[in-house]
Amino acid sequence: MSTDETLEQYILDHIDDEGDYLYRLWRATNVYLLRPRMASGHLQGRMLKMFVEMIRPENILEIGTFTGYSAICMAEGLQDSGRLYTFEINDEQEDFTRPWIEKSPVADKIIFTIGDAMKLVPEMNITFDMAFIDGDKRMYTDYYEMVLAKIRKGGFILADNTLWDGHVIDATYDRDHQTTGIKVFNDLIAKDDRVEKVILPLRDGLTLIRKK
Repeated sequence: MSTDETLEQYILDHIDDEGDYLYRLWRATNVYLLRPRMASGHLQGRMLKMFVEMIRPENILEIGTFTGYSAICMAEGLQDSGRLYTFEINDEQEDFTRPWIEKSPVADKIIFTIGDAMKLVPEMNITFDMAFIDGDKRMYTDYYEMVLAKIRKGGFILADNTLWDGHVIDATYDRDHQTTGIKVFNDLIAKDDRVEKVILPLRDGLTLIRKK
C-alpha cells in the first residue's frame, strides 16, 4: 500500500466501526455498481453521523442518494422524531437503493424520493436544519441557492466533492463541465457573505456552510 492508503487504513482502524449493514452495502456497491467511489464510505459516513449528532437537526435534506449509504449514516444520528428527505434523480438507481434503505435499521427516519429535487423541494412546506448536497456537480450553484432558501437561519449545508480529485486546481480540466461546476460553486461560496464556510480536505473535499 502507498503511504496515503496506509494512513487511511490507520484512520479507519481508530474510529467507530461502520457496522455490518453499512459494510455489506459498501461491498454490494463495489460489486454491482459503476463508480462505487461516489458512495460516502466508512470515514465520511461516521463524520456525517457525528455532524448530525452535533447539529441535532429535526429535518435533513439530501440531494443525491446514490446507494443510500450517506442517508443511512445521517439517519443514524437523528433523534427519534427527526426525518431525512433524500432525492435521487436517476431512476435506474431505485432498484438497488430502495431495498437497502427500506431494510435498514433507520428506515422509519428516511423518506426516499426518485425525482428532481430542484422541482420537488421548493414545493415542500418544510424548513430544513441541515442539507447534504451530493448531486450533479454541474448543478451545484443551482442546488445551493434553492437549498439556502429552505434552510433555517443558523442551519448547515454540507457540499461534497468540492476539491474534485484536485481537478479544481488543474487547468487541463477547465473544459470539463463537472469541474467547472464545482469551481463556479466554490468561487460563489467564497464570496457569499450570507454564510460562513470552510473546506475540509476529507476524501474529495467537503465544504461546511452555515447560514447566518
